Amino acid sequence: MTVREAINSAMEDEIRRDPKVFLIGEEVAQFDGSYKVSKGLWKKFGSGRIWDTPICESGFSGIGVGAAMYGLKPIVEFMTWNFAMQAIDQLVNSCAKACYMTAGDLNHCPIVFRGLNGPTAGAGAQHSQCFAAWYGSVPGLKVVSPWNCEDARGLLKSSIRDKNPVIFLESELMYSVPFEFDKSIMDPEFMLPIGKAKIERPGKDVTIVSYSKMVGVSLEAAKLLADQHKIDAEVINLRTIRPMDRKAIVDSVKKTNHIVSVEDGWPQSGIGSEISALMMEEAFDYLDSPHERITGADVPMPYSLPLEKAAIPQPHNVVNGVLKVLNKKK
Repeated sequence: MTVREAINSAMEDEIRRDPKVFLIGEEVAQFDGSYKVSKGLWKKFGSGRIWDTPICESGFSGIGVGAAMYGLKPIVEFMTWNFAMQAIDQLVNSCAKACYMTAGDLNHCPIVFRGLNGPTAGAGAQHSQCFAAWYGSVPGLKVVSPWNCEDARGLLKSSIRDKNPVIFLESELMYSVPFEFDKSIMDPEFMLPIGKAKIERPGKDVTIVSYSKMVGVSLEAAKLLADQHKIDAEVINLRTIRPMDRKAIVDSVKKTNHIVSVEDGWPQSGIGSEISALMMEEAFDYLDSPHERITGADVPMPYSLPLEKAAIPQPHNVVNGVLKVLNKKK
């Protein structure tokens, strides 16, 4: 099963299960979605549950927020999170703050905003940004970023059932990637808890923390480290950006005494920066060397494919970061 199919199956399960759930966005119905993530849903559920909209992110996001405040459960698809900047007021100022600004009277806004996030392939600077740190800084939002099929299916179902607004950040480059999976994840009641990380690879020498597509890059790097340098790396898949599983990271560092974070977003004020703060606040005495951040280049994403590749972390960048924190020669 591919990640695209996992997301599709999760939406189908929840739309079938709960009559309050509906999908809204550009081309999600008759065209099956720009990236075919909603393929077949319009034919199964019709226009009452799968809504095509004009190209107006602020408009259909506002419809979704209003529907959620009245008790429905919208899934709002952005063709890309870059276009969601047209609707950021609806996300940050409307649904994220609704509970606080009504003193708890409006204690629910069950809405999921989902779509592709981060680098794609030759799409240029305006279509290749990672928004994990942007939305991860906002109180009132939950921010989820899956890697594989298990993540995508289990976390999306949990997000749809959550009473709070959830930002669901998908990677276009992962949509067509197939994963082996346990049949149990196809249970209609299978869900993964929001806010809990997963150790994808246990290890004892260094902790590598990542999310989304960079989890796969980190696992490739861990294999290179084991094969070429006899270094046993522990790889943590964050799964959730907010609330971040701080305990999982700290517990791992208590064991390994070294940490490297990997993300394809920009370095300043990024997810790695938050992890650095966590190390200072809760794990400083356990570190044998400073935390090393592996990030995307601090530039707008180049359109040129060779330059784009150079601007995104690759396995060798992670390997070099680990060797640095362990004071090993390259």
